[in-house]
Amino acid sequence: MDLGSRDAFARMGTLGIEEEFFVVDEAGRPTAGIDDLIYGSEPPEPLVGRLDHELFQFTIETQTPLIERRVDAADELERIRSALCDHATTHGYQIAAAGLHPTAKWRELDHATKPRYRAQLDRIQYPQHRNTTAGLHVHVGVDDADKATWVANRLRWYLPVILALSANSPFWNGFDTGLASARAKVFENLPNTGIPSSFEDFDAYQRFERRMVETGSINDRGELWYDVRPHTGHGTVEVRTPDAQRDPERVLAIAEYVHALVVDLAERYEDGESPPELRRELLDENKWRAMRYGHDADFVTRSGEDTVSLGTVVDRECDRLGVDGLRDLFEAPSGAETQRRIHEEDGSDALCASLLLQ
Repeated sequence: MDLGSRDAFARMGTLGIEEEFFVVDEAGRPTAGIDDLIYGSEPPEPLVGRLDHELFQFTIETQTPLIERRVDAADELERIRSALCDHATTHGYQIAAAGLHPTAKWRELDHATKPRYRAQLDRIQYPQHRNTTAGLHVHVGVDDADKATWVANRLRWYLPVILALSANSPFWNGFDTGLASARAKVFENLPNTGIPSSFEDFDAYQRFERRMVETGSINDRGELWYDVRPHTGHGTVEVRTPDAQRDPERVLAIAEYVHALVVDLAERYEDGESPPELRRELLDENKWRAMRYGHDADFVTRSGEDTVSLGTVVDRECDRLGVDGLRDLFEAPSGAETQRRIHEEDGSDALCASLLLQ
């Protein structure tokens, strides 16, 4: 039983970006493509060992190499995305990105046959059968396991902020849900998802991992799909809350912020700071506000006594951490707003085209 170890947490500040995408046909509609792109051919060099698929035969995932310096993230992301698009084009496909594909109807799409996913479908049933989601996951290296656990605990208040900024999935199963991020709500119907409880230290988290496997609740530690977790294999804090994005600049802005947050919190851990606690129910309320309202959300503060707007949080965080992309991300229309505008003005064909990677 592979549970990772403390030894994995050895390097501070490295970066990794995982992106989930949709394989689509010439009309931009979801189509089964993993047999050609994953199993039936060798991917180009940048994707070797960095390309996999997800639950459905139209969902695919890439991973960047380990990024030593955050300033190199743009080049690595462009290299991986370009290789994926070229690989897809060679086989007659295109690649689209959003938290949910607006025309994907889960009853009409085929699941992958990989034993891991078949076992999940058998165990979870309906919630997993309809899980057509695509997310963005950001890994930041942390050089101590207890520090990583503390940072993951403290990150929980910021997760709704990140989700609101990334909200890019108003449509699901062919209709407008009224949410800014329907992906987050669809995914949250699975077990072991959402904002996790806090853990006293790394040993407590690892005991939890072990208990979940030993009791048959999950098949492996990768099935703890919480919005943030200490990744006991990679030695990182992994933030899993954002919707997938078509625009690489949005991805880079989110990665920049997550990286800065983790590094800042790691320094606070070293200083012996005692983090304030907020009831889990209020953290969940903040996530609901992010899912529902996106850029228009406001959040219960860490004190639990008042609320703060997303815009105020963005200004404060940009000034506090010295990041720039977050403000640009907030000031531009959200992905959800843009999708709704295109759909209303130009229809489904234009909306599908707008999600294609260039």
